[in-house]
Amino acid sequence: MLLVIVLLAIVVLLLLITVAKINPFVALIVTAIGVGLAAGMPLLSVKDGPVGIIDSIKTGMGNTLGLLAIVLALGTMLGKMMAESGGAERIATTLIRLFGQRNVHWAMMVVAFIVGIPVFFQVGFVLLIPLVFTIARQTGVSLVKIGVPLVAGLSVVHGLVPPHPAAMTAVGIFNADVGKTILFSLIVGLPTAIIAGPLYGNWIGKRIHKEVPKAIGDQLTENVDNKELPGFFNTVFTILVPVILMLAASIADVSLKDKADYAGLYDFFKFVGDPVVALLIATVYSFFSLGFFRGMSREKVLKFSNDCLAPTATILLVIGAGGAFNRVLLDSGIGDYIAELATSSHLSPILLGWGIAALIRVATGSATVSMMTAAGIVAPIAVAMPGVSPELLVLATGAGSLILSHVNDSGFWLIKEYFGMTVKETLQTWTALETIISVAALGFILVLDLFI
Repeated sequence: MLLVIVLLAIVVLLLLITVAKINPFVALIVTAIGVGLAAGMPLLSVKDGPVGIIDSIKTGMGNTLGLLAIVLALGTMLGKMMAESGGAERIATTLIRLFGQRNVHWAMMVVAFIVGIPVFFQVGFVLLIPLVFTIARQTGVSLVKIGVPLVAGLSVVHGLVPPHPAAMTAVGIFNADVGKTILFSLIVGLPTAIIAGPLYGNWIGKRIHKEVPKAIGDQLTENVDNKELPGFFNTVFTILVPVILMLAASIADVSLKDKADYAGLYDFFKFVGDPVVALLIATVYSFFSLGFFRGMSREKVLKFSNDCLAPTATILLVIGAGGAFNRVLLDSGIGDYIAELATSSHLSPILLGWGIAALIRVATGSATVSMMTAAGIVAPIAVAMPGVSPELLVLATGAGSLILSHVNDSGFWLIKEYFGMTVKETLQTWTALETIISVAALGFILVLDLFI
C-alpha cells in the first residue's frame, strides 16, 4: 500500500500543477498532507512515538532551506556582481572564442565537472548559472542546450566523486579506499557526463528551445554601463574562491583530521571551507574585486545586492515545499519498506546496491538518503561475497541514487524555476538526464568490474 500511495501522490501532484493550475508551492504542501494521512501518520507528533504530519512538513522545509536559502542568497549576490561588472560577459566571450559557438556546451560540462568536485551541487549551480544565462543570451542558443551540460557535470560529481558527503559516507560504510574511489569515479564519471551533458543536451536542445527567464535572467546577466570589462583572471578567481576554500577543507579532512598538534588549523580550514562561510567570503570579496576596486560606489553595490534577491523568493518557497513533500515520504516509512524487500533478493552486490538506491530515490526523492541506506544494506552482503570491489560498490550506490529525479526532489524544482520550464519540460530535460547518468554510470561500472 505504501508504494501505491506514493504513486498516487505523484499523479495527483502532477494533475494539480498541470491540469488544475494550482501554484506548485500550495500543490506540494497539500499533497504532502495527503500522503501523510493516507500512510496513517498521526496529525501531531507523539512523544517517543511517530512523527506527526505537520512536524514532518516543518522539518522537511526547514532542513531543505536551512542551507539552501543562504546558499541561493549569497550565490545570487555573487552572480549579480558578475553580471553588473561584466565578469560573466568576459568569461562567456572567452569561452565562446576558445571553443566556438557550436561547441560552447562542451565547455560548460568541463567547467561544471571541475568546479563541482569540491562543492555541493546547489553551490556549483548558483556559481555558474549567470555564465549559462549570459552565453545563452549572447549566442541565441537554447538555454536547454547550454544548461543541460552544466547540471549534468555537477550532478555526476555530486553523486559519484568524494569528497561529497554521501559518497564519503559510503566509502566509510564499504571500507573502500578513498584514492581508488576518486580514480574510478573519474573514469566512470567523465564519459557519463559527456553522454548526459553535451550529447543529450544538444539533442534535446533542438526540441525544446527556452529563452532565459526574464525576472531572474535580468538580475544575473550583463547590464554594464561602460564596456571596460574586468580581467578574465580576476573574474575566474572570484568564482573559484569558494571552490578553493572547500577544497582546502577536504584536504584538511584527509591530512589533518586525526593530528592533535594541528587541531586548530583543522578547525580553521573546516570553518572557512563550509559552503556557507566559503560563499560569504567569496561574495564579500566580489564586492571589492568586481565592485569597489573597479569604481563602483557603495550605494550601487548595496542596490545590486538588494535588487537581486526578489526573484529568488518564489524559487525558495517551491524548493522548500519539495523538501517538505520529500520528508513526509521518508517519515511514512517507504524507504524502510523498500530496504526490507531488497534484502530478500539474490542479485550481485553491484546490481543490488544500484537497485536499492534507485528504488529509494524514486520513492523518496533524496539522493543522499537512498545512497546511505543502500550502502548500509549491501555492505554486510558484500563482506560475505569476496571478490567485489568496495570502490565500485560506492559508485554503484551513487549511480542508483541519481536516477529519475522528479516532483518529490527539491532539485527538480530548482532546475524548473531557474530555467523557466514547465513540469513536462523539466521531466524531459532534468529527469531524463539524471536517468541517463544513472544507467550509463552503471554500464561503465559493470565494465570496470570485469577488470578490477
